[in-house]
Order: sequence, then structure tokens, then C-alpha cells
Amino acid sequence: MTQPILSLKNIEKGFPGVKALDGASLNVYPGKVMALMGENGAGKSTLMKVLTGIYRRDAGEIEYHGVPVQFKGPRDSQIAGISIIHQELNLIPELTIAENIFLGREIVSVFGRIQWKEMYQKADALLERLNVAHRSNTLLGDLSLGEQQMVEIAKALSFESKVIIMDEPTDALTDTETASLFKVINELREQGCGIVYISHRLKEIFEICDDITVLRDGKFIGQCAVADTDEDGLIEKMVGRRLDEQYPRVSVPQGDICLAVEQVSGAGVEEISFNVRHGEILGISGLMGAGRTELMKVIYGALPKSAGQVWIDGQKIDAHSPQDGLKAGIAYISEDRKGDGLILGLSVKDNMSLCALKQLSHGMQIKHSEEKLAVDDFIQLFNIKTPKREQIIGNLSGGNQQKVAIAKGLMTRPKLLILDEPTRGVDVGAKKEIYQLINEFKADGMSIILVSSEMPEVLGMSDRILVMHEGRISGEFSAKEANQENLLACAVGKQPAQSLQPTDNVLNEETA
Repeated sequence: MTQPILSLKNIEKGFPGVKALDGASLNVYPGKVMALMGENGAGKSTLMKVLTGIYRRDAGEIEYHGVPVQFKGPRDSQIAGISIIHQELNLIPELTIAENIFLGREIVSVFGRIQWKEMYQKADALLERLNVAHRSNTLLGDLSLGEQQMVEIAKALSFESKVIIMDEPTDALTDTETASLFKVINELREQGCGIVYISHRLKEIFEICDDITVLRDGKFIGQCAVADTDEDGLIEKMVGRRLDEQYPRVSVPQGDICLAVEQVSGAGVEEISFNVRHGEILGISGLMGAGRTELMKVIYGALPKSAGQVWIDGQKIDAHSPQDGLKAGIAYISEDRKGDGLILGLSVKDNMSLCALKQLSHGMQIKHSEEKLAVDDFIQLFNIKTPKREQIIGNLSGGNQQKVAIAKGLMTRPKLLILDEPTRGVDVGAKKEIYQLINEFKADGMSIILVSSEMPEVLGMSDRILVMHEGRISGEFSAKEANQENLLACAVGKQPAQSLQPTDNVLNEETA
């Protein structure tokens, strides 16, 4: 068998109260893509931080090109030929694409003057390679989240590294952008590069990877060829048990209309009408850029509404800010937990209770004992892996951060819970836990809107599904009628084979 270009053997790393890595191992081979799999908190990101010198290992060995190494930091590992594409973007919106790609290593003349023309030309070539439809002199802040992720990938490619680590690289990408990335990965494979591919999207693992390494609770579980396993076998290795049903939808009696939206227009959406009942999960499907998130933010008050009306339990609301949305009984869990959902420098407790301080206060005084009890209850209910409630949330894995973000919304005791990409970056085991909790909220009579780019998730969990295309509702389906073909047809603006009549007038029954 080919000798690995990079080998991590029996790596150990501990933090106060937590042993993050306990004998973790990984081999990366030239010309191959190695999937690194495991639940959130399994130690994948910690292992990559140990490799690139962000953390210093407590024990174990790292060999690069057969030579023992200990990198002092990311720059040290980059110079050696190892690059990492982080799950969380490390870019500056106020700079251009080219300035972000070459930040800290600008191309300069012998006199120290920046060679702008050459730098922009090289950046343009990288963007063209990734099929990004922007010139490199465009401000990064003008790009969508997916396009910014492609810039992060271009930045890593600019190092011309021999080992490239991709941590959830497709989370914010469209199908077209993902196809472009896979084309580049195949080119890198042909050039002899070794790639570590971290993703919770099992379909991608079987499409693009050659081998799989599994970690569980910081321990090395095994390495195998992709051809020698299947999704069920991989899931069982990751979670240590079989998952009988991936999308455990439950049927509960639906109540009166909770949310009614009539002819709402605003930032990115036009003339939208629909309703959601108590005890119902309404799925929102559509391609990226279709207006799904914009619609949710208009309803919640985070984006301006230019026309139309919104009711909660028959009471007309006019939300001009997220505070207005919260006051009306709406909790919105953002797709961007880092930018909109959490304050990474604060503790689990402070993040979770931030929006519920009114409920946890008496006058101007916070009832700290009640706050701690409520936080502890949610930590237990959500099975959040944290050594203590005072742990800085930035130190938690992405999946556990997502659980805290959802708990934060629920602590406000909402009537309507809007979940925008609730399982993005979450492993299969944690997804199942989140789905079960969603079903519990549904059974308690809560109204839930589930916005997701994962079609199986929308199909598996929703009682009814709306599809959006170019800021409008293009189709509506019951759970029984919905399938991937119909949803995709509506998503691209075509007439599906079967569809319910869109809800043109939601002001009936209770709200009339």
C-alpha cells in the first residue's frame, strides 16, 4: 500500500474537565481523499487544530513526508504545505476578494511595493477555476455566504499545498458550487495532493472520498475504503449504535391557526400568503437565493416588510425588529449561528438565556437561580456536551453550538419556532436528537417552520411543504403528495406533476 504523506498516531489532547482526543489517529495518502467522520464532539476539529499547531498535543506523533514534525502554528504548517479550509469563515468583509485571498502574504516587488495587477490576476484565475462569477476586485461583503465559502476555498488553493483539509466545505454551497468544488478536488487528486474531507453529508462521502477514518469520543475507531462500507455501517461506527429511522416524523392533532401571513412583500419576497397551525411542522424548500431566509426574517422583524399583514393567534403584529418578533411570540433560529445566533465569547449559560432575560427577571433583577436551573434543564434535554454551563461557547463543537442556539430560542417560550437550516454542520446522531426534540415541541402544540436545503430532511419531517422560487411561493404539497421530483420542479420554476392550491387567502376561520 502507498505510504501516507501525513500520519497522526495516537494523539491525545485534554482541556480542563474534558479529554478531547484519546488515541486518535489519521493517515492521509497522496492522490486520495480521506473522509474524517464522527459525531459532533468526536474530536475531528481538535485533531486538525493539533495538526496545524493551533493546539499542542499532550501525546502521540505526527509524521509529514516520513519525518516527525511539531508545527508551531497555522503559518508554520502552511509554509510546510498543509492548508485548512475552516468550517467558520475567516474573512474580512470590508476587503476585496483578492485582498482576502492574499492577506498577510501580498505579492510585492523587490522594493516592498504591492503588485496589485499580478495579485488580482492570480486571484481571478483561482475564481475562474472554481466557477465563481465575480472579479477579484469585488468587496467580499457583497457576496453571498456560499460565494464567501468559495473564496475561503480559493484562499486555501492559493497556497499550492500538498495536504488540504476541508472542514464542512459545502455547508453553504449551492449544488452548482458543490459540483465546481468536486471538480477541483478531482484535479488535486490527480496532482497527487492528499485531502482530508470532513462532512456530515454522507452522500458526499460516498461520491468524492476514497477512504474513511472514524473517530468517536476522541478515540480512533477504524479506517476503511469507501467501497467496503455503506451508510448504515458508517453511521453505526460513528454513533456506536444503529439508528432505526433517520427522520422520525410523528402525527399529532393540529390545532387552530397560529401564524397567518397575507400578501406579504419585503426584502427579497413578493406577495407571500400562507398559514401554520398549532402542532404543525411547515417545511420551506427551494434553492439557495429563492428568498426562504428573507421571508423568515421579514416575518420575524429582522428585515423590513413593505406590504401585507401578519397575525399570531388572531392578533395582528407589525414586527419592525427582532425584539418585536420575540415579543409577539416568534423565535427565529438563524442559519448563521456564528454571525446571527450566538456570541462566541460568552458562556453557554449567557448565550442560552440572553433572549429570555425578561422571563427570568423580577423588575431589574435577574433571578440567577431560576436562570441556572433553566439552562441546566436544556443542557440535559438537548444532551449538550459541555463540562459546565459557564463554558465559553466558542470552545464547543458546531453541533453543540447549534443545540444551544435552538435552546436559546425555546427559552423565550415561543408560540412559533422558525428553524432556518437547524442541522447544518450537525452529525447524524445529533440530527436524530434534534428531530426528536422538534417532535416533542410539535406534540406540545408549538407551531414550527422548518427551512432546509436538505430535501430528505424537509420531506421526512414536514406535515406540509411550501416551495419558493425567486421570492414567491411556487408550490405547496401535503406530506403524502410531496416527493423530490415535485419539490425540485417547483424550485426551478416548473409546474410539478401534483401540487396543492397555494394558500391565497389565509384570513379565514380564526383570523377573519
